[in-house]
Amino acid sequence: MDLKRSWMFVPGHRQKMIDKALGLNADAIMLDIEDGVAPAEKDNARKLIGESLGRERVPNAPARFVRINAIGHERMDADLDAVLRPGLQGLVLPKVETAEEVLKVAGIVSEREPRLSIARDSVKLLIAIESPRGLLNAPSIAACSPRVVGLMFGAEDFGRELGLPTAREAEARDMIYARSALAVAAASAHVQAIDGVWVDLKDTEGLLGFARQSRRLGFSGMSLIHPSQIDPINTVFSPTAEEIDYARRVLNAFEEANARGDGSISFGGQLIDRPIVERARRTLEMAKALNSVS
Repeated sequence: MDLKRSWMFVPGHRQKMIDKALGLNADAIMLDIEDGVAPAEKDNARKLIGESLGRERVPNAPARFVRINAIGHERMDADLDAVLRPGLQGLVLPKVETAEEVLKVAGIVSEREPRLSIARDSVKLLIAIESPRGLLNAPSIAACSPRVVGLMFGAEDFGRELGLPTAREAEARDMIYARSALAVAAASAHVQAIDGVWVDLKDTEGLLGFARQSRRLGFSGMSLIHPSQIDPINTVFSPTAEEIDYARRVLNAFEEANARGDGSISFGGQLIDRPIVERARRTLEMAKALNSVS
């Protein structure tokens, strides 16, 4: 289980920010050449990102993804020329609306990996869904290529297409349907669902509330824009000690019941059957993958 909870956007034209990000405890960084970089700075971003990918990756460092420009745009071609190299672990594809767009990039990557001494099939794809059309096609997008590791919700662009007000409502209640639909689409293809950013850097309680809501909706991580948001996000999207303890007790009780020939049991006043047991098992697998339990 290669779970990545915290995905931090890093402007690709800011050397100091890149240097700092490479040493943070985010699970993944998204070195940006798209919306976070002005047109006049894109060449500089490509150069700096390319150089950063060439650095040796230290243990426990964030995974290195790069958000490229729109699929099919000439800027995308320049982006791929600059960043497809050893050290790149994935691409973030923005504003995707069809599976064909993903397959176009996947085909380019597959053709270039052997020539560039990149391990075959190692460059993964995180797909940003930022429009109603993209959301409607999200299940097919999520399942279109084994390179796809997740869907990420782009709340700001999505809200613009819906004509929503500029100020975000608390916990993004106006986006509940879209976010939930994206989480379901990701689950249908067994890939991660990554929620959008919490933009108010001063509102830590708001961030925590939003993250908890995201997890309840089925998201397994969030994107973010500042290092101060990493720890709260990692904490919310990790099993708590209480969840781990409960999952262990559920599994133990169910195994004892199976040994007696029972298929379901009453545990703590709740009926426990196989779907709940599998959720408990998944909790322990997640905790182990995150080094929360031995």
